[in-house]
Amino acid sequence: MVNCILIADSGSTKTDWILTIARNSILEVETMGINPVRDSRDAIFDIIKNHLAPKIPKGYQVSKIYFYGAGCIEPYKKNVEEVLSGIFGPDAEIAVESDLLGAARALCGNKKGIACILGTGSNSCLYDGRVITCNTSPLGFILGDEGSGAFLGKTLVSNVLKKIFSQKLQEQFLERFHLTPPIIINKVYREPMPNRFLASLVPFLAEHREETEIHDMIVWAFQEFFVRNVEAYGHPEIEINCVGSIAFYFEKELKEAAAKEGLKLGKILQKPAQELANFHRKTLFWGQKR
Repeated sequence: MVNCILIADSGSTKTDWILTIARNSILEVETMGINPVRDSRDAIFDIIKNHLAPKIPKGYQVSKIYFYGAGCIEPYKKNVEEVLSGIFGPDAEIAVESDLLGAARALCGNKKGIACILGTGSNSCLYDGRVITCNTSPLGFILGDEGSGAFLGKTLVSNVLKKIFSQKLQEQFLERFHLTPPIIINKVYREPMPNRFLASLVPFLAEHREETEIHDMIVWAFQEFFVRNVEAYGHPEIEINCVGSIAFYFEKELKEAAAKEGLKLGKILQKPAQELANFHRKTLFWGQKR
């Protein structure tokens, strides 16, 4: 049997799994998302047992597991640990950590830096090359999550319904998604997961990013993220590294916002899983200090 390590980057929507040995990855799998705050132990077991485990090739033994995910906090993360142990055996070494630590390790490795997540939600931290030393609470899309997909969608909808955007853009937006003001209000205030609905409107911003009023709104949203989250760490000299679909697809606007705040951007990734695999290969197989 060949010993290997299993790495997971999990959000509420999907989980990216990578099975790796010393020099390369041998398997990449996507399953449903796992969030132990939301999901029952049985639901977590079903996803891993039925949608991941059968795809692991014969002859490979999972000896170490690093699971990074949304909602992986005490006491909820214990359910993930116990499910993984039950499926892969009690001898497997298991570490379940937050998605924010996963982002920091993927973006910064063993070096000090500021790591940010800009996806449906947003988050950030100051990282010393080993652990998170400071974190500004993101507070969710109602009170915070500046710069996130949900925040961008919320601002877009507000600007349309308050007629801040031009008449042309208002009409294009409502037609693009077959929406009316009453439908929007219902989806935001009465239907489940309004943050996902709001984030689903972001493609309109990408399609119209050259329009001055859209461009300015996107840059402003990222400036709000930097001002209300990152600048609290008091280290403007440290590079800011970002992971997530919003950071990746709006890199140009993100860089413009950083420049306006006098900040330096470093690495920008769409997904952290592959860089996490590289991090742990170096740590476990090449003898680098974790």
